[in-house]
Amino acid sequence: MQFKSQAVAKPYFIAALGLFIGQIILGLLAGFEYINGTALFPYLHFNMARMSHTNLLVVWLLMSFMGAAYFVVPDEAQTELYSPKLALATFWIFLIAGALTILGYLTMSYSHLAAATYNALWPTMGRGYLEQPLPTKIGIVLVMLAFLFNLTMTIIRGRKTTIGVLLVASMWGVALLYLPAFYFPVDTVKDSYSWWWIVHGWVEGDWELVPASLVGYIMLKTTGVDREVVDKWIYIIGAMAFMSGFLGIGHHYYYIGAPAYWLWIGSIFSALEPVPFLLLIVFAFTTIRNRRRDHPNKAALLWVQGETIMAFLGAGVLGFIITLAPVQYYAHGTNLTAAHGHLAFFGAYVMISLATISYAMPILRGREANSIAAQRWEMTGFWVMCVSMLVIASALAAAGLVTIFLQRYTANPLPFMEVQQKEAVFFWIREIAGLGFFTGLLIYLRSFFVKGGYNYAAYAQQAMSTR
Repeated sequence: MQFKSQAVAKPYFIAALGLFIGQIILGLLAGFEYINGTALFPYLHFNMARMSHTNLLVVWLLMSFMGAAYFVVPDEAQTELYSPKLALATFWIFLIAGALTILGYLTMSYSHLAAATYNALWPTMGRGYLEQPLPTKIGIVLVMLAFLFNLTMTIIRGRKTTIGVLLVASMWGVALLYLPAFYFPVDTVKDSYSWWWIVHGWVEGDWELVPASLVGYIMLKTTGVDREVVDKWIYIIGAMAFMSGFLGIGHHYYYIGAPAYWLWIGSIFSALEPVPFLLLIVFAFTTIRNRRRDHPNKAALLWVQGETIMAFLGAGVLGFIITLAPVQYYAHGTNLTAAHGHLAFFGAYVMISLATISYAMPILRGREANSIAAQRWEMTGFWVMCVSMLVIASALAAAGLVTIFLQRYTANPLPFMEVQQKEAVFFWIREIAGLGFFTGLLIYLRSFFVKGGYNYAAYAQQAMSTR
């Protein structure tokens, strides 16, 4: 059954994809400036491009998560959204505030932006991923409160399911973990603590519950598996992600002045972080193998399967390689971290966002799935983006290893700039692969403009008759 209020997810998805395009373009510009630092000077500084690139990543992922919640929660609760008007209002507020913030990054020096937004009244700016001016931070909190009120009221008056409750609970975690952004102590150790509570707490803790719930939802809808089976897997994956993610934050405390016991806590629990991603692979492939329904949306299923594998490689395998304290001693601050970050973000969060959009958008457009021709375009984009991201991560990892062996793990370290010159070939490979990734994204977007699809009502009737 489709609920009318699920339609509010559509503008969130469209805006998320638009911001995704902007993020990749700025990433390409930042990557080129990393090779040639004066190429776009004085029009676009590297720090401006990089800051806009990372901030757009956070904004569009949050936009896609919000759209996913507005689509999934009414369906799981079996009731209309509490206030569709509030959902649309928060969409425009979030979009305009985000666009103005990025515009500020690109048109003003950061110090002038801080002065213009009265950062001196309550200093919060200057930390990676949290560069937003104070008014933007306040706006994010207000938007999230309205968003959570809407979802919580929907859950309260409707059906309570594991998928719906976990998704709403994880969104509460997103909001609560952002609050340390308003705490900016002078003490650098305390600053590192509060910053990692947000950044790690999000991406390696609370956010992992979002893919778990969304993968469970898509599996439930496309395979016909029993809800009890999905719930069992979600409980196990969620528990492992929560435990390993929040205690694994200790791998950021190794050498910041924190007590030495964090070397053990961080190493042990970070080593467990690949486990929930491995379980996600087993869950997805087992469920598809035992499916009782042949769903026409093959592209959405491909995205889900790809998400589990790429997340395991990026967040699990690459994360494990660099997470132990003796390794971090040499690898910290090298491009190995960037390799892990790119592949982990893409695998764990970008791909589940695209999977959800792939499943939901045809339904929002009145059909169960896109046409075979459209899905071919989409799946081609899938493969181009995945291969390109693997090349990007490999190039960055190779550059990181060059830094370690020529500058860190050696009795005769070379000067920084000489090492950078030796790594230049890998940065060119990263840039070329980035262009390939952008091409894959455009191919993916092309699928939305291919006409035709499976009729939603006809498929729903067929599905009911086969139960």
